Amino acid sequence: MPIVQVNILEGRSQEAKSDFARAVTDAAVEHLGVQPAQVRVLISEIAPQHWFTAGASKAPVS
Repeated sequence: MPIVQVNILEGRSQEAKSDFARAVTDAAVEHLGVQPAQVRVLISEIAPQHWFTAGASKAPVS
């Protein structure tokens, strides 16, 4: 049973996350030879103020 964990910045729509989960599921089915019901996709949303790139926060500057 594949379990795919993904961390993304919060703010994407439910539709975008669902589309992503379907695409990941399809990829697991195609490349790992599993059934769709065996695939788990876990999406963790990270607040921008908790996400840093090269030491700089992704939080909007006020």
